Amino acid sequence: MKVTHDIKYIGVNDRNIDLFEGQYIVPNGMAYNSYAIIDEKIAIMDSVDAAFGLEWLGNIEKTLGSAKPDYLIVQHMEPDHSASIDIFMKTYPEAVIVSTSKSFVMIKQFFGTEYEDRRIIVDEGDTLDLGKHSLTFVTAPMVHWPEVMVTYDKTDKVLFSADAFGKFGAWDTDEDWACEARRYYFGIVGKYGIQAKKLLDKAAGLDIEIICPLHGPVLSENLGYYIGLYNTWTTYGVESEGTVIAYTSVYGNTRKAAEMLKEKLLEKGCKKVALNDLARCDMAEAVEDAFRYGKLILATTTYNSDVFPFMREFINELHERGYKNRKIGLVENGSWAPTAANVMKKKLADFKNIELAETVVTIKSALTDENIAQLDKLAEEMK
Repeated sequence: MKVTHDIKYIGVNDRNIDLFEGQYIVPNGMAYNSYAIIDEKIAIMDSVDAAFGLEWLGNIEKTLGSAKPDYLIVQHMEPDHSASIDIFMKTYPEAVIVSTSKSFVMIKQFFGTEYEDRRIIVDEGDTLDLGKHSLTFVTAPMVHWPEVMVTYDKTDKVLFSADAFGKFGAWDTDEDWACEARRYYFGIVGKYGIQAKKLLDKAAGLDIEIICPLHGPVLSENLGYYIGLYNTWTTYGVESEGTVIAYTSVYGNTRKAAEMLKEKLLEKGCKKVALNDLARCDMAEAVEDAFRYGKLILATTTYNSDVFPFMREFINELHERGYKNRKIGLVENGSWAPTAANVMKKKLADFKNIELAETVVTIKSALTDENIAQLDKLAEEMK
């Protein structure tokens, strides 16, 4: 695939994978992107997962013909992008690796060598001339590993963005970009919103016409849309009006309360209500919803004087990713000693800029008329 006249796509699609990073469901597979910049000197941008190393080398040979790459630019050392470095260096013994000093530490950890005689260490603002193309390197520590950098080609106005602007799914999958990019961002990068925003601020000073991420499609149209979403995500802002209800239920009574609450919210004019059964839904989807919308209701049974395990996991997932700037309502259920609301309040005390709804719904076994009235009051607060 041609990105520009001189930049070619040489990545691979993984349609065999079921769980990315051993935890994220990827029904449409995963792309491991790599690019070739063909000039007087030839630069390859990142490698691919070990299972596709030979396919990737085949793509390089098919794209370059008899020419040989001069540089392998390593932006990120996570193995889905770096595992084929060694086979590349053995295949092209004259090639030189270009990366940050922290990357070479990790290269030695993975491959037992830092390629001391075949490397160029770069830092913020350093450049590499290929001929017509001049590359500028921009450090992006903790987006989402400490060694990360991105690369700007000022000739074709292309930003090679590492994992930023990536998404789940093969690069040629026909699906909504925002949904899987959001799930990817908050699942993998979301903890590092401050660092990701710093990278965006750096990128704002560049004249960018094309974004080439390490996962998902090349972005060449409506860049304002994608950058706007990233600005919202990296600042923990509210993307869409609406309320999320995340619940756990053992015998169905808390589920009934959650479903009734959804209907009441819609009746009161709430634009969108996302209902997530935490025991059955994709947890990453529930986390994505929580960050997308401005209000969240947690409804759970009391379990061993705590909350139900899936709710505990969900709250921990939010906390790990820096969830903040939201309003949260609480619903608890307990047949003899309902304590879930107090447990959740204690867990939420560590979150930043969280407003708790005044109404707390306490169910003892099954819904009563009093509970229904409480749900109505909570819906009024959270609509």
